[in-house]
Amino acid sequence: MSKTENTQELAAAKAGMDVKTARKYLKSAKLPSEDKPDRDWRTRTDPFKRVWGEVRQQLDGNPGLEAKTVFEALQRKYPGEFADGQLRTLQRHIKRWRATEGPGREVFFVQRHVPGRLGESDFTHMNELAITIGGQSFSHMLYHFVLTYSNWEDATVCYSESFESLSEGLQNALWELGGAPLEHRTDRLSTAVNNMTDEKEFTARYEGLLRHYRMDGQKIQAGRANENGDVEQRHHRLKRAIDQALMLRDSRDFVSLADYKQFLRLLLAQLNAGRRDRVKVEMQYLRALPDRRLESSKRVKVRVDSGSVIYVDRNVYSVHSRLIGEQVEARLSAETVEVWYAGQKVEQLPRLRGRGKHRVDYRHIIDWLVRKPGAFTNYRYREELFPTSRFRMTWDAWRELDPLRANKRYLEILELAAEEGEALVDAALRRVLEEGEIGEGKLNVDAIRRALRDEAPSVTEVAVAEVALASFDELLGGNPTGVTQ
Repeated sequence: MSKTENTQELAAAKAGMDVKTARKYLKSAKLPSEDKPDRDWRTRTDPFKRVWGEVRQQLDGNPGLEAKTVFEALQRKYPGEFADGQLRTLQRHIKRWRATEGPGREVFFVQRHVPGRLGESDFTHMNELAITIGGQSFSHMLYHFVLTYSNWEDATVCYSESFESLSEGLQNALWELGGAPLEHRTDRLSTAVNNMTDEKEFTARYEGLLRHYRMDGQKIQAGRANENGDVEQRHHRLKRAIDQALMLRDSRDFVSLADYKQFLRLLLAQLNAGRRDRVKVEMQYLRALPDRRLESSKRVKVRVDSGSVIYVDRNVYSVHSRLIGEQVEARLSAETVEVWYAGQKVEQLPRLRGRGKHRVDYRHIIDWLVRKPGAFTNYRYREELFPTSRFRMTWDAWRELDPLRANKRYLEILELAAEEGEALVDAALRRVLEEGEIGEGKLNVDAIRRALRDEAPSVTEVAVAEVALASFDELLGGNPTGVTQ
């Protein structure tokens, strides 16, 4: 640029400043912002100057104290001295103190993920997504497994943090993947341990599972969820992906559990498709799977008591009365309880969720209950003996009409349901109740039997015309060689 006076005047005019000011900046060879001194003084009186020593003492003793808590304490101690609008000032003071004089903060060290080395798993609740099965609320969890290098993931529906759910979910993931990482990391698994009666038993079974797949186990420190950060982060992203897919589907209701599981399977396949290249790298370092899966079920020997029930995992299940007094083996999986006797499976029941629950099937005990109708009134598990609301309404109606014989009459209906089918008897009860004439002639076992016979579908007679054997000869092109007529 030319150094003539006119050029400086023109430059100053374009910059919107006086020419003398322009000459001053040119002479100093500094930008205007560089000439401005840093302000290290307050423009107004610090309202917390008098109490700052007290505030610092509190923060030194309790670094986690929030500024709002400290401010409210000051307002209580010094009434009328601090207005609500001064909270922001105290927050700035405390923020500055923590950054310049406060204790150091926890440092999180970014980890380098190595292919094939580590898989992480955890359980996550799914109730927030409001999924229903057949119109009924479906309370459940997912066991979630993630490879930390490729972020390949798998999930299995479960109902509690039990060893059976962990074993089934982990093995599902490994066999879907086709290999096993060198290490498997979980949280402390405290809930799963508490769901078992013996911590040593859980530890032994978990170590056996890891040995079967030749994996080394790791557990994070208590309260340090960030150490299992990959799967924790994937929880949120998987739920978001499921939520978005449900929105596109325009319904959160599924016809069956199998339908919902298929929905999850397709979504996981879609998510994993984008990780295909990194999974190929990871597969080179995974360990080969064993020849077979390890059985996930827990086996316990129990004796059937005089009430025709067994106590398994702190829950109650009924079995057929013929097994009273016998020792049976209960095999608990994530979803079912199988009852085995003499090497034969005699029952398969849905596994109860939680503790202190009971499942009593009227079919197991009805043959003796009809002989002892008086036991029905105060039976501990009586509510389990109303298969549908119409069965309950029938019993309530009989208690009003004939309280002395209500139990006997109802149990006869229940026995009929065990013999003829619950759905058929329920439909017959529905018709009687809808007619509104619950009287002596209609609401009894004989009337229900007649209703069942009346509603039974007629047998269709099928007439099959007699076939002439000669037609087969014609079909084959005449008589076979050597056959005389």
